[in-house]
Amino acid sequence: MPEEDNKDAMRTPATPDKANNNERPAGPVTTVNIPLVNEVQLTAATGGAELSCYRCTVPFGVVVLIAGIVVTAVAYSFNSHGSIISYFGLVLLSAGLVLLASSAVCWKVRLERKKERRRESQTALVANQRSIFT
Repeated sequence: MPEEDNKDAMRTPATPDKANNNERPAGPVTTVNIPLVNEVQLTAATGGAELSCYRCTVPFGVVVLIAGIVVTAVAYSFNSHGSIISYFGLVLLSAGLVLLASSAVCWKVRLERKKERRRESQTALVANQRSIFT
């Protein structure tokens, strides 16, 4: 097991290389092991949150959209067209819409993948059942 950890780890020198190669190093060169993280370890560390982007972007999108509506309404109520606050409100408004649209796209993609997995597992189950009875 320790050999696998060393094989998957990147080795980097702890001290930078010197330009002058005539000098001998004072002591042994120490290395630092930086472990490589795979997808399973990432999922275990985050609790699977990396696969739920739409759950995270919906609340942020709603908050940013509401803030954009409020800032834009305040800017235009003071009749300040073309000012910094009106541009800021429009940027917040469009950012909120982009976040909500991206969360909707992520949700649709996830539903399609889920349907595809169900279809594949059902096909495998039917094929397995046919092979048992024949």
